Amino acid sequence: MKYIALVVALATATAAWAQSPAPSAATILSTLRKEHPRLLATADDFRELRDRLDQQPTAAKWAAAIRAEADSLLTQPPSKYEIPDGKRLLATSRRVLDRTLALGMAFRLTGDARYSARLWRELDTAARFKDWNPSHFLDTAEMTAAFALGYDWLHAEWATEQRATLKQAIIEKGLTPSLEIYRKDRWWAAAEHNWNQVCNGGMTLGALALADEEPALAGEILERAVATVPRAMNHFAPDGAWAEGPGYWDYATKYNVLMLAALDSALGEDFGLSRIEGFSKTGDFPIHITGPLGLTFNYADAGDGAAGGPQLLWLATKFNAPSFAAWRLRLVTGESPASGSSPTAGGFAARKPTVLDLLWGSQWLERKLALQGLPTARHFRGAEVVTMRSAWDDPDATFVGFKGGDNKVNHGHLDLGSFVLDALGRRWALDLGADDYNLPGYFGKGRWDFYRCRAEGQNTLVINPGAEPDQDQKAVAPITRFVSASERNFAIADLSTAYAKSATRVQRGVELRGRAVLIQDEIVAPKPAEVWWFMHTPAEITTNGATATLTLDGRKLTARILQPAGAKFEVMPAEPLLTSPHPPRQQMKSRWSKEGSTGVRKLAIKLADVTDLTLAITFMPDEEGVESSPARPLSKW
Repeated sequence: MKYIALVVALATATAAWAQSPAPSAATILSTLRKEHPRLLATADDFRELRDRLDQQPTAAKWAAAIRAEADSLLTQPPSKYEIPDGKRLLATSRRVLDRTLALGMAFRLTGDARYSARLWRELDTAARFKDWNPSHFLDTAEMTAAFALGYDWLHAEWATEQRATLKQAIIEKGLTPSLEIYRKDRWWAAAEHNWNQVCNGGMTLGALALADEEPALAGEILERAVATVPRAMNHFAPDGAWAEGPGYWDYATKYNVLMLAALDSALGEDFGLSRIEGFSKTGDFPIHITGPLGLTFNYADAGDGAAGGPQLLWLATKFNAPSFAAWRLRLVTGESPASGSSPTAGGFAARKPTVLDLLWGSQWLERKLALQGLPTARHFRGAEVVTMRSAWDDPDATFVGFKGGDNKVNHGHLDLGSFVLDALGRRWALDLGADDYNLPGYFGKGRWDFYRCRAEGQNTLVINPGAEPDQDQKAVAPITRFVSASERNFAIADLSTAYAKSATRVQRGVELRGRAVLIQDEIVAPKPAEVWWFMHTPAEITTNGATATLTLDGRKLTARILQPAGAKFEVMPAEPLLTSPHPPRQQMKSRWSKEGSTGVRKLAIKLADVTDLTLAITFMPDEEGVESSPARPLSKW
């Protein structure tokens, strides 16, 4: 019922926004700032930033790093038109954008003509590309963003002929290809995932850069962008999470923020977009989804690096949320108690400060920021993701990420009920992440043939394994109960729709008590079923019936089956249970094997003839006693 109420509330919020008429092109352009620069920053903003560098050593250090990057580009050739996988120009588009930001900022800070000359070589070359690969429109969007910023930030520096070249490229290769998509309300304009924000963001920057010169074209694009971006933004409700996973949170919010920041700087308002439910809270998501080792709960097609890009600094300012800035600054400085060189240890390695860090973050460097008062457990409703930890700022803390959610989500895996587990400064239960995007069928009908996308490639259950997908692809699993208290944290997910072909009721509870973790499943099946329980781990495993000892870098985690009697652990390779029509490159190498780890294997339990089962497993750090008391029903948690 809670989940149904949440869906109804979200639909109501979405409808309420949609009922507010989108502003017309004339209304949007009525407050346009005529002078350049006007995208993300004005001349006054750049002047204040230059003044701040004289007073803030850290900001000056960041600026020096950006100038050094720009200096390194002076002798490098311009980017080439390259589609190495036959599908995407995206790497080139991103390189042009990164170079535009670095060279553009270096010029705004110094006025050195070497930077503008080098940026012109970059943009002039890309302007002569045959296209910006509109068949994969993310490429077009990111390249348009690069050209918009280059055109705007150095507008006074460009000669008339140079402006004409950049303007023509933006119109012909960026804005015009978007019009058919907007006018037919299809593809990314109708999408509810990251493509919507990235493409709308790039088109918004391009339109705002030329809005005074091409008001009809720019006005139409801006009107449609403002009207369609809520389709994706509404999915931040109610708590700011992102169902596509932490990696796509970074990508979606980066361009969402670029869009809103440009509307603010060029027009003085964002037409209520920043007030969409959940958006003001979205900076909480990367903070809580990242564990004590700097590794995220990387569900869906996500990597496990710590989440949180420079957009957090803009969000911190927009919503007066110092914790958002504190988290981003932690990632940039690398300040964290986590340590260790093992890939299972992760770590908050310092990130190179970006142009957007300097632009949006320098004001936060004046303040003493700390991550204080954060709850040790969070339930992100809508995405139906829970994280729990025994402590903050302790690299040896126990951390669990656990998810219900929706198998239909873009980039999703059949991972309802899956979890990750960190303890003793290492990751013990891991998510393998995405496979190679270019594998045949990976984003098509063959997606569920890939091991990493199936439930058997996750840390969850498989019931009656077969050639067909091992969870219902349309299943939704709500978190039906969540409790966060000082002595214990737990969450219960109803996984019944995921296994409806074989069971009438399937629930999973995950509890963190102190530093110990309990995973408990309850299954009711109408006829005897075969049940598999899986956990992927890089650890060495020794088993003794109902007990398993996991060893990793000299540290030990003990697993014990509390119930049912007679169940025992086994160790299996991280491979499919049975032969099915898998593509030839079934499993891409993981960082665990590439970096010298012992590889990945599965801790597994197989139970036959199941009709009414309670399966309870505890995980205990090596310095604590092993739980042996019988499991309590989830209804009594």
